[in-house]
Amino acid sequence: MENSQAVRESVARRHPGGSSAVDAAAGLILDLIRSRQLNVGDVLPTERELSEITGTSRNTVREALRAIRTYGLIEPKPRVGAVLADGHGIAIQNFFAAHMDVSRSSFADIQGFRRIIEVGIGDHIVLNATNEQIEALDAVNARIVESRSIEEAAENDFDFHMALIGLADNRMLSDMYSFLSPVILRIMTIGKEMRPVLADTRAAHGEIVAALRARDRVAYAYLMSRHLDFALRFLPEEPGSDT
Repeated sequence: MENSQAVRESVARRHPGGSSAVDAAAGLILDLIRSRQLNVGDVLPTERELSEITGTSRNTVREALRAIRTYGLIEPKPRVGAVLADGHGIAIQNFFAAHMDVSRSSFADIQGFRRIIEVGIGDHIVLNATNEQIEALDAVNARIVESRSIEEAAENDFDFHMALIGLADNRMLSDMYSFLSPVILRIMTIGKEMRPVLADTRAAHGEIVAALRARDRVAYAYLMSRHLDFALRFLPEEPGSDT
């Protein structure tokens, strides 16, 4: 079978310490997708063929395909089989979120990145955002106190920051924030579990909106930086930390 030897050999590189047969088979199937340069809509080999290619049982292949499907990479089609799906972006998001630890160091990295972006766009927003856009941003902020769960509160919090990013009128930034949404939402959820006072989040956002209304760049930069740093206090200290 085409590529079977190369695919089998790759398992040693992908799983040097040993892993479950399902994980190994999933890695081999992903290698096969890349090596054959399959495109969205292309049909994958049958379970029997994948079993021969990977050197694993059909039950293992079936479980591996199920695992890959949870990340949005493939989807079943009746009377056709498994096809490559168009959910690559969703797949990468989910994989990234599932493997991203929310420690103080990773939080600092994410918030540091956000500070560069969300503080950095302040000048553009102050100079270019219309009064109507700023009022619309405030309307998004108002939804936070109407949240009925911690998860909904985190989503409304994220929607505010996404709306703020939208005022920069830069699709690349919006796409980047959408990509990072699972991790940012996890951070926001942790913060709200530790301090579920939604009025405080709305007030902090409201101060940022007020600075935009006043076209005050300095106040905006200060308030946004303070807001992004605030949640750090809710994460546990890391082992060996002196603080």
